[in-house]
Amino acid sequence: MNSVYQVNKGINQSLEFKGLKAQYIWYLGAGLVGLMILFAVLYIIGVPSIICVAFIGSSGGFLVFQIYRMSNRFGQYGMMKALARKRIPKVIKLQSRGVFIKR
Repeated sequence: MNSVYQVNKGINQSLEFKGLKAQYIWYLGAGLVGLMILFAVLYIIGVPSIICVAFIGSSGGFLVFQIYRMSNRFGQYGMMKALARKRIPKVIKLQSRGVFIKR
């Protein structure tokens, strides 16, 4: 039996799936693909499979928890705004007043 998932998207609304908003869906997908690649690498180099599964399972749980936390904290554009705000200098220091003098 196939599962049917609702993707809630209204007019001019961001994509939302199971509580994840907008770009966080992509972040979760990329993180899970990265964990699958890490599992394959660990398994190929000879790490016991139970350790691989335990490590990837705990890392995956942490990843999901953090991404849901960021999605709830920042929302659709909040994280981009927070990162942009950090790049704005708090103080501008000038050594001369020549910038303000018209020539």
